[in-house]
Amino acid sequence: MDLIGRPLDYYDYLTFLALVLILVAAMAILIFIMGLPGRIAIKRNHPHAESVRIMGYMGFLVVVPWVHAFLWAFHDSATVDIRRFPDEEKDVIRREIARLRGEPEEPPSSPAAGEAPPPPASA
Repeated sequence: MDLIGRPLDYYDYLTFLALVLILVAAMAILIFIMGLPGRIAIKRNHPHAESVRIMGYMGFLVVVPWVHAFLWAFHDSATVDIRRFPDEEKDVIRREIARLRGEPEEPPSSPAAGEAPPPPASA
């Protein structure tokens, strides 16, 4: 093969290989940085970990949403879900974080002593 009046040699192929490796490394670093807010939120048991994770990947190209996701991952959410009591909410968040980490799903914890069991789900 002829390239600008001279044949390709060993060093040309080595250069192409180095460029490909640099591109692969740059992509790996980019993906690592994009997923950083989500990994931080999961590690901190953030109640909106999945939203932070998605925003980290989707907002990276525009930068401002990614920065917001990064800050949001460190923010202790003061969200109060009135559908569940605090202990139930912590249990739901713990199961969601386990799902995001890829851990096997655990059944919901049983009610404490003196509490009535939850009503059976009707079809």
